[in-house]
Amino acid sequence: MSGYVRQLAERAREAGPAIATLDGPARRRLIERMATHLRRDSVDIIAANIEDMTRGRDAGLSDAVLDRLRLDDTRVSAIADALDEVAAQADPLGEVTRRETRPNGVVVERVRIPLGLIAMIYEARPNVTAEAAALCLKAGNTVLLRGGSEARASNAAIAGCLHAALREEGLPEAAVSLVSDPAREHVLELLQLADLIDLAIPRGGEGLIRFVAEHARVPVIKHYKGVCHLYVDRAADLDTALDLLVDGKASRPGVCNALETLLVHRDVAGEFLPRAMQRLLARGVEVRGCERTRAIAPQAKVADEVDYAAEYLDLILAVRVVDDLAQALAHIARHGSDHTEVIVTADAAAAEAFVRGTRSAAVMVNASSRFNDGGQLGLGAEIGISTTRLHAYGPMGAESLTIERFVVRGEGQVRHPESRERLG
Repeated sequence: MSGYVRQLAERAREAGPAIATLDGPARRRLIERMATHLRRDSVDIIAANIEDMTRGRDAGLSDAVLDRLRLDDTRVSAIADALDEVAAQADPLGEVTRRETRPNGVVVERVRIPLGLIAMIYEARPNVTAEAAALCLKAGNTVLLRGGSEARASNAAIAGCLHAALREEGLPEAAVSLVSDPAREHVLELLQLADLIDLAIPRGGEGLIRFVAEHARVPVIKHYKGVCHLYVDRAADLDTALDLLVDGKASRPGVCNALETLLVHRDVAGEFLPRAMQRLLARGVEVRGCERTRAIAPQAKVADEVDYAAEYLDLILAVRVVDDLAQALAHIARHGSDHTEVIVTADAAAAEAFVRGTRSAAVMVNASSRFNDGGQLGLGAEIGISTTRLHAYGPMGAESLTIERFVVRGEGQVRHPESRERLG
């Protein structure tokens, strides 16, 4: 291996103390300055993004990937706004999450500290360059960013803004390090750096996640695929269900919190499905359904088991009519990806049974799947949506990029008093 990524990681780790020892106001000021640079240099960022978009279209990238790649004035402004929101949040470092005085008088505290050096490996999403950096810095970490080759110009332009802010605050640029060479060998090198990198977070397609998980020697939190379900219960308000269905599937189909499967209780399927088909077809959604679905809505194509496990990231929806809540939960358990599930119901008991019966990172009761997003849930931004049940689960904000350690405060207590040396 070239050693190129090791050198970047070493410099990023060396920058760690400069970030970890900043006080809360200084880290807030740094991130606010980054947001200012993004707004100031938005024309340059968008020009770089146009270069990436042109190259992506020529390469035949899918509409879903191009949508995630695209930046415009609105999206750059939203990235800057997200950084301001992260900056304004309470400082997670030094928070005492628990304090207990033991019988011997020793005070035991659990205190939040930074994780260290975090590696982000991501595809097509240039917003991640800024948002991941801000979240890592807010939590006192440094970050090594490896974006996809399809966004290399956009990522470089955004990283330039971040580096300008670091310089102006008298901090090392290496605190936010970008792997600018897109060669795949550098990802392999990064994943072997267990002596330098404390955590790797891959964010992208299923192929990327599997590649990272299979080759990593560093700890990994996976942002896995989003096979998200909407279950329309027998006690659902059907107008509400229609609104949540259209918002979840058609508002932005190429994102991980978009709906991929609709489950409908048999008691309301006859009334709901024709209305749903009308709304979906009007928005260009292709529907693939089971036999019972197609008996009610013959416009639907035939669905097979592969369809129910698919993350389409496109205007395609799989539909199944189920006998009851238990069958809906069984379907989710078999085909879901632990990302987001939604129930529409006016029955409080059914809602609670659904919440208890699903194991996904987010469960929505009468609310759109599209709310499973760090910004929407009050995190300002997210570094990813963890579907790994270790350390963090669901959208990860700054607090998820810290870890608790024990701090013990005493007044000379020893565990074995008889071991004290007595003089005279």
